[in-house]
Amino acid sequence: MMKSRFVFVAIPLTLAIVVSVFLYSYSQKIKFPNSGISAFGSENIRAQVVEIIEDGEIDLGGVMQRYQIARVILQEGKYEGITMEMDYGKRQILSNAIYLQPGDELLVTVGARPDGVLTVYFSDFVRINPLLWLTAVFAVAILLISGWKGLRSLLSMVFSLMVIIGFIIPLILSGEDPLAVSILGSIILLSVTLYLTYGWNLKTYAAVLSMMFVLLITGVLAVISVNFTRLRGSGDESALFLIQMLSAQINLRGLLLGGMIIGALGVLDDLVTTQASAVFELHYANTSFGYRELYRSAMRIGQDHVAATVNTLVLAYAGAALPMLLLFSLGQGEFGTLVNFEFVAEEIVRTLVGSLGLVVAVPLTTVVAIFFALRVDSLGWARQFLGPEGSGEGHSHSH
Repeated sequence: MMKSRFVFVAIPLTLAIVVSVFLYSYSQKIKFPNSGISAFGSENIRAQVVEIIEDGEIDLGGVMQRYQIARVILQEGKYEGITMEMDYGKRQILSNAIYLQPGDELLVTVGARPDGVLTVYFSDFVRINPLLWLTAVFAVAILLISGWKGLRSLLSMVFSLMVIIGFIIPLILSGEDPLAVSILGSIILLSVTLYLTYGWNLKTYAAVLSMMFVLLITGVLAVISVNFTRLRGSGDESALFLIQMLSAQINLRGLLLGGMIIGALGVLDDLVTTQASAVFELHYANTSFGYRELYRSAMRIGQDHVAATVNTLVLAYAGAALPMLLLFSLGQGEFGTLVNFEFVAEEIVRTLVGSLGLVVAVPLTTVVAIFFALRVDSLGWARQFLGPEGSGEGHSHSH
């Protein structure tokens, strides 16, 4: 039993490594278009606060706020080792109540006045160490709660980021159709990560096959919705800025569609795997259930899950758009007029398309999972290669 379980874990791990090597090799051949700009953040250098030499209050256009003047030492670049004075909050209104303390590490920019005197300006705080600590706490918590499955989920997360950063983004930047690239990348991503997380078994086959169908259906729904609402993909300022910087032409509408697909992946992943697992658990609990009984029972679970997940999706998008909602409320605008603007309509369509994908995913996954669950005994010799019904030991029973 231990040997077979090791084999069924080793297969998806090997698959992930092979696909990673292939995608890495392929991405090295992709030529990025020339943007004509320097890398984001390249003008910033690190500095450390040595001491606070002045701390007071100042009136900036009727707004009273605390300011500081700090002595900082530059830690890299051609000015490394130079100590300079930097003001914080004396010329600009601060949007937070975080103030400098001796020992703080900062990102600053250094400029020279016409008379040759150097000046230093605050850019942001250096957050790499806190981010690493939070990541470590997250990883340890996952491992403590989920054990080996948690380790496989962490590997899946790394693989997902690699596919997005090393495959999907380079292909889009090189001028490929964003929708086609997003669907292909999503299928590769989910096929590998689902096997890596949940193992080489029938339940995962059902989830992967269902996810492929759902992604294609969601893509079609996204195309229909975007065309129906006449969206152009220009609602995001970042997209417009991108099109101005690049020499290659990027399909903004396709970029919007691709973003809808990738944005729905996380929720669809959870819903599809949970629904497939519910079908196999019901089948394992009562092997006398036929297609109709399994479908009715699984759909009752799926209906509750969809109701909760759709609300989660709406709240997630509302949370991301909270500053925009505050701006609308402050301006006391007519919502009937505001929803016509593209940057608002895009978020509405994104939410509705993602929710429609969830609705479609439940019955489709239920049908596919039942097909696999009820044909366990007819697999014959292929059963040895396809693995057990689920990831649990008890799921490899015979009837």
